[in-house]
Amino acid sequence: MPVVRVGGVPDWVDVHRLLDAGDWARDGDVWTAERTAAEAADLDARLRNLGMGGRAFEVSIDPPPKRPLVRAARAEDARRRRDTTPGFTRPGAKVDADGKRFLTPEKLALALGKRANADVVVDATAGCGGNAIGFARAGCAVIAVELDADRLALARENARVYGVSDRITFVCADAVERLATLSGDLLFLDPPWGEPDRIACREVPLLDALLHAGRHFERIWVKVPPSFVGLPGFAMEAWFGHAPGDRQRVKFVLLRNDR
Repeated sequence: MPVVRVGGVPDWVDVHRLLDAGDWARDGDVWTAERTAAEAADLDARLRNLGMGGRAFEVSIDPPPKRPLVRAARAEDARRRRDTTPGFTRPGAKVDADGKRFLTPEKLALALGKRANADVVVDATAGCGGNAIGFARAGCAVIAVELDADRLALARENARVYGVSDRITFVCADAVERLATLSGDLLFLDPPWGEPDRIACREVPLLDALLHAGRHFERIWVKVPPSFVGLPGFAMEAWFGHAPGDRQRVKFVLLRNDR
């Protein structure tokens, strides 16, 4: 069987979720395993033109799979990407165009909420309310800040749909300006990603300004693109999807500063 070698996987990523659950041998920063030609081509298709922590994934296969198998694997990967973990699942919940692209999937938002273990969470970039609702469903009181009044209206309606309106205080304001007046056990930031580099994303719009404005918070969590290179003082966690199309795909990276 072909020998597959994969480099560029950060230590903070579960290699068996990213690659597969089989046996992998580690030599330095390279993971090695024997796989069928079809399995090797599938893995190469999933990691093609992607990276994490500022470094591209490096996949080599010896002997290389034949071209028809490569084409079939890439076509299957494109099809699989459409079967992803959903955002809101309850009838009546609504999102705008940005929400369709960047909304934290419902299951992951709820998991974040359960991990928070916080009485009060300030969600400074609330958008359509996905994260705020996840924290509220987990029992947190939430202050949801959003500059766009239309998006905040969607967040209000979505909170009503999920039955957590009483746990969320909605604030229509510029978070960079308002954060100095707010307090809580946890500051959560999910700023718009723009069009992040797929291999080494070094900047997220507004992030530096938000971090500076919220520097008085003892705990800060930030949701960033999978390719984000990281920030000093923040631990990094890769969060995977749950659906067949993304259970081996990192949906986002969570930066945690729990000082």
